[in-house]
Amino acid sequence: YDESKSDLKYFRVDALSYDDLKKNILDNDISEVYHLAAILSAKGEKDPMLTWNLNMNSLFNILNLAKEKIIKKVFWPSSIAVFGDHSSKNNTPQFTDKEPITVYGISKLAGENWCKYYNERHGTDVRSIRFPGVISYNTLPGGGTTDYANDIFHSLKSGKNYNCYLKENTILPMIYIDDAINGIVKLMESPKDNLRIKSSYNISGFSTSPKMIAEELKNINKEFKVEYKSDFRQIIADSWPNSIKDKYAREDWDWKENFDLKKTVKEMISKLNIR
Repeated sequence: YDESKSDLKYFRVDALSYDDLKKNILDNDISEVYHLAAILSAKGEKDPMLTWNLNMNSLFNILNLAKEKIIKKVFWPSSIAVFGDHSSKNNTPQFTDKEPITVYGISKLAGENWCKYYNERHGTDVRSIRFPGVISYNTLPGGGTTDYANDIFHSLKSGKNYNCYLKENTILPMIYIDDAINGIVKLMESPKDNLRIKSSYNISGFSTSPKMIAEELKNINKEFKVEYKSDFRQIIADSWPNSIKDKYAREDWDWKENFDLKKTVKEMISKLNIR
């Protein structure tokens, strides 16, 4: 049990330990689990077996607890990393070719299929969203391919220029953290019978590139500079969609984004106290 400044209780539990998870869930009368444990796309390429083990077996633990009716409802995040070189690039639909090129994407696609299997075969209530890159002020970059969209703000705050690992015109779908959380809440509060997608829902906020974000930040500080030197993450980014079509989320649970690029930049500047 970890002490916290909030009124919430925090317990450190090994996500790979079925017994530990079961004990903590039963001891604390937990009925709803938001399973976020994962190793992300770029970091995952450095240790594929560890990534597969954590991403998949931690999910199996939660799915089996739901199957045994120990958990009533589960949220599990998927990712645009499930898409690949042969997926539609623009307005990528819910149903399209998926050939992920990272172990993270492979694990997420497998996870989507397992969620669908448990929902249809065992009657579980597991819900999921395929997130684009998430831009957030309250967490530091954690090893994802879209981390530049967070890291660039921290460079501006520290007064340093930013070295970007993607090409300046690399377009990727993004979402601001408040929209991401709102999407999770709306999905989880929706009646189960309304949800046609049993694997994972496409959602999106806006599409942007490193250059587009940099230009917005130069309006804050004209001296701010970004240099571009792509690395292995460029290949990953190039395999992902430029934009996402999320009609099922809009129709099934009234999804609607509130933040575009300009509003996101304004919010990040405010939350990070960038002068």
